[in-house]
Amino acid sequence: MANWKNRKGLQEVANGVWVYLQPDGSWGWSNAGIIADGEANLLVDTLFDLKYTKEMLDEIKANVPGGDKIDILVNTHADGDHTFGNQLVEGARIIGTEGTVSDFDRFDPKMLAAVMADPGKFGASGEFMAECFRPFDFDNIVLTPPTETFKDKMTIQVGHKTVELLEVGPAHSLGDALIYVPDDKVVYTGDILFNEGTPIAWYGPVVRWVNACNTILDMDVDVVVAGHGPIATKEDVVRMRDYLLDITEKARPFYEQGVDFLDAAYKIDLGEYRDWPDAERVIVTIRTLYDDFAGGERPVHAPVPFFEKMMEMRHHLGKPRVHDEWCQAHGHAH
Repeated sequence: MANWKNRKGLQEVANGVWVYLQPDGSWGWSNAGIIADGEANLLVDTLFDLKYTKEMLDEIKANVPGGDKIDILVNTHADGDHTFGNQLVEGARIIGTEGTVSDFDRFDPKMLAAVMADPGKFGASGEFMAECFRPFDFDNIVLTPPTETFKDKMTIQVGHKTVELLEVGPAHSLGDALIYVPDDKVVYTGDILFNEGTPIAWYGPVVRWVNACNTILDMDVDVVVAGHGPIATKEDVVRMRDYLLDITEKARPFYEQGVDFLDAAYKIDLGEYRDWPDAERVIVTIRTLYDDFAGGERPVHAPVPFFEKMMEMRHHLGKPRVHDEWCQAHGHAH
């Protein structure tokens, strides 16, 4: 396999198949990509704000034939770091799963802008959200959801390239999808894969996420484009799948003993996972696992209160503030 660079910007990983990376892959730094053949193209996801999405679109325009006009945009899921730039892709067909459309307003950019303007108004959760999202500007974002939906599978022709959209959620989110380019042996995973970072199961069931990883492992692919982190291989998929399996195995005895999910998160021996970036996300995943273990109708948990709990866990683990290196490099006030 080629020695891909983990650097910001576009890289062509197969003929007409491009990846747009945003290191270091932590909170908000998501990846995207574009598939192009002749003048036809398909964009996989936008980014967390208008500034960074415009930078990406400008680089696509300068490097990808026909990239000055996006024909199709596919959102892998609804999270803002993969969709908040949708409004800049004017005139494109925007496609996502039904779950993605249902989930689209879970994080309102106006609320995030309010958090960034006055974190204290939102308590400790606001403090940690402002820390996690400080590189981004949420002003002037207009939620622009998919206008076409699919269920299970959809096949699209991009020039002579066949692109398969595969619904694998709910897992990380309510509407996860994989974008597979079989002839070029490339798959874009959205947040089904966090490479060199800790995954977070906002929805579950976690077993569906494990199954989604196994779907990728069954594909004939050489390049796996993670939703966050460097360009990956199947080995990276195995590593993250095994994390989900291990946390499931460790959490179940605590659930059966009646231990509160938050207490369980602190009592579980994270082992090597303690050193993974953003390890505090285990709190959300264990909350989701407890819902899995309980069975029946799944409760809906508001995401914001989890940020206070994750901040406390991050301090407990002795981690530095989120994005400290970026802030130092860019002269950003802490």
